[in-house]
Amino acid sequence: MSTNNQLDIRLDMPRAELDAAVAKVPAGGKHRSIGLIALVATLGSFLFGYDTGVISGALPYMYMPFGAHGLEITASEEGWIGGTLLVGAAVGALIGGRLSDRYGRRHNILLLAFIFAIGAIGTALAPNIWVMYPMRFVLGFAVGGASATVPVYLSETAPKRIRGRIVAIDQVMIVTGQLLAFTFNALIDNAVGGPQLDVAGNTQGHLQTGTQTWDNVLALQTSRGGPFDPAAWHSFVNALLVDGGNGMAWRVMLMLCTIPAIALWIGMRFMPESPRWYAANRRYYESIGALKQVRDPHRDGDPADEFDEMLVSHRREEGQKKGTFGDIWRTPWLRKLFLVGVFLAICNQTTGVNTVMYYAPKVLQYAGMGTSASITAQTANGIMSVIGCSVALWLIGRFRRRQILITCLFSVFVTLGVIALLFEVTIAPAITEGGRPPSWAPMVILAMMGLFMLVVQAGNGPVVWTMLGEMFPSKVRGIANGTAVFCMWMVNALITATFPTMMEGLGGGITYGIYAVINLVFAFILIKIMPETSNKSLEEIEVYAEARYS
Repeated sequence: MSTNNQLDIRLDMPRAELDAAVAKVPAGGKHRSIGLIALVATLGSFLFGYDTGVISGALPYMYMPFGAHGLEITASEEGWIGGTLLVGAAVGALIGGRLSDRYGRRHNILLLAFIFAIGAIGTALAPNIWVMYPMRFVLGFAVGGASATVPVYLSETAPKRIRGRIVAIDQVMIVTGQLLAFTFNALIDNAVGGPQLDVAGNTQGHLQTGTQTWDNVLALQTSRGGPFDPAAWHSFVNALLVDGGNGMAWRVMLMLCTIPAIALWIGMRFMPESPRWYAANRRYYESIGALKQVRDPHRDGDPADEFDEMLVSHRREEGQKKGTFGDIWRTPWLRKLFLVGVFLAICNQTTGVNTVMYYAPKVLQYAGMGTSASITAQTANGIMSVIGCSVALWLIGRFRRRQILITCLFSVFVTLGVIALLFEVTIAPAITEGGRPPSWAPMVILAMMGLFMLVVQAGNGPVVWTMLGEMFPSKVRGIANGTAVFCMWMVNALITATFPTMMEGLGGGITYGIYAVINLVFAFILIKIMPETSNKSLEEIEVYAEARYS
């Protein structure tokens, strides 16, 4: 039994009494449409997208010497600028899931908005790499917390009829944030005229003194047909006498993130808590009030029907403790379901999607494109991502989750395979012979990246995030989702940290070939183990999952 001052709800209450009790409860506040709730909550996902996307344009400026206001980073440090954010995201997803279960989804999003602002300011003002790393970790904590909390909040708040589409909007906001980051990167880059530095001396005869474009310095690397291997090139750059430059541009790119963080904090103060979080904590009066606040009875049905489904789920859980990770691991069917969720989370990253999101300008430079051109070209990948996520809103309502995701992985195998072949057959031989790749090569690479982003964002991202928000039972939803997303971010961190050195040491052909094969193998594994959650309420999914994995 659960007792509120205003209401007494019994789990074994007859339906007629339950209907009468629900009818007595007023809405918890002013009606909020699910569209407005999604718009505000997904500002957290917008920040997730902006913070992960902005670094692609900032990194070329960070490579520049301190004298040009860069950070003088190496390929390994470049990887860990991305990697520390993602380790922070893994921790944020894990802890965020626990905080979300304990204090509420809305409370968690408000806290994350504050952390987003602190992380953005800290990274933008970092004087060196050793301050950058912890500030990127803080920012990553907010990113991971948002990735674990926002989809659950939307899944628990949205009506069954549009839950898939509402959670898919979360993905649209992520890629919109990335697109806006790419766009601002390009605008800032064009405003400052591309990366430049004022060389005063110690050029060893390889550069003229005076203002030089960063592309002229990059061209001295062996990977671009120059005389210096990576270690010698960094030694050369560090020894240059530099009087100035426009490397400060990366700070402006990073600082812009504070604006949507403030908007998220303000907006969420006017949004309701998740009705299912209230119900899971036996706060039934508030649950009914919140449910009435976000439902249109003419389109979503009688709130009493939905509340009754929650009670049916709670009757099955009566007498059980609040779900913990130990409960998941000791219950065979929950353990299997959890491991499938972890595998889905890993599949979200092993597509290699973030090698494009973070490092597309770097890859395009290896293919022969200039720095400013590659930063601008990245906006094309952002546009294709937004188109892909928009297509996903239609796909996820028309096709089954399994169909979409498995088809996506087979398509990723093809697109990454083509990129690998282009590097191995065309680009690498041209560089080895001391020349430059043909002018069409980077354009074809860019086109394949765009097709790749279209496929991944239309299939992989929306399906995985939707399923992680809906596939776990309510008593362990926060901890299970948070742990699965923790694993996702740790794999993302590993990929992000190693990709620059893989490109530098193995080349584009072998690097992208590895990712192509991984996706082919994972597609066949999903055929065997992946559940189907389409067109089921959260309570129906729980019954189905227990039956399937018992």
